Amino acid sequence: MNQDIDLTGKTALITGASRGIGEATARHLASLGANVALAARSGGAVDRIAGEIGPQAIGIACDVADWHQAIAAVTRTKEAFGGVDILLNNAGLIDPIARIEDADPLAWGKVVDVNVKGAFHMLRAVVPGMVEKGSGLVINISSGAATSALEGWSHYCSTKAALLSLTRTAHKELSPKGVNVVGLSPGTVATDMQRSIKSSGINPVSQLDWEAHIPAEWVGQAVAWLTTDAARAQDGGDFSLKNAEGRKAVGLPLI
Repeated sequence: MNQDIDLTGKTALITGASRGIGEATARHLASLGANVALAARSGGAVDRIAGEIGPQAIGIACDVADWHQAIAAVTRTKEAFGGVDILLNNAGLIDPIARIEDADPLAWGKVVDVNVKGAFHMLRAVVPGMVEKGSGLVINISSGAATSALEGWSHYCSTKAALLSLTRTAHKELSPKGVNVVGLSPGTVATDMQRSIKSSGINPVSQLDWEAHIPAEWVGQAVAWLTTDAARAQDGGDFSLKNAEGRKAVGLPLI
């Protein structure tokens, strides 16, 4: 575990923080000294988690698909902690899983609203403050789905591909101003999303045993590592935990 990383004085804003990767990351970054703002549609859940973490954490009810709520989340974080140094764009949807001929167009569009527009909203909201300071880090939770075609996942594959392009474009534009943008592709993670995938019975991912998925805590450790100077070679692309090289860099088990 990377407990030698010191994030004292830094503030991280984490979306989708009511459970899974977001919750685990918030707890881990706080253990490294960071202030953490946990944002999610489930305001009660993030308030509870923030209370368990302590005074260096706040919960914010926020639907990232709504631009005005995204702005409000960043404003609330600034009021509490003075600014945002790290943004983790973790909020994401995969339900309902369906083949294209069965897909509900409105539900398909909601996935776009959260997975792509939501990430852009949060990025757009934090960037002015980061550029003004001349420093900042944005981490977008990516997926192998960004470059793969998986049956039943037309919405998820398309939105993760779009997010990868957003990561690349944002880093190209912002890195000269001191703001780095990087993707994190964790592979399959033992969260509620995997339960939905399992129950769908569609495509090979749904056939994986639960033991094949990595713990959400590993992703939190990878996020912490991505804040270090050693990780800067990954900026503008996707850092993967699906291979031994990536896990070794973070200090995670190789199998």
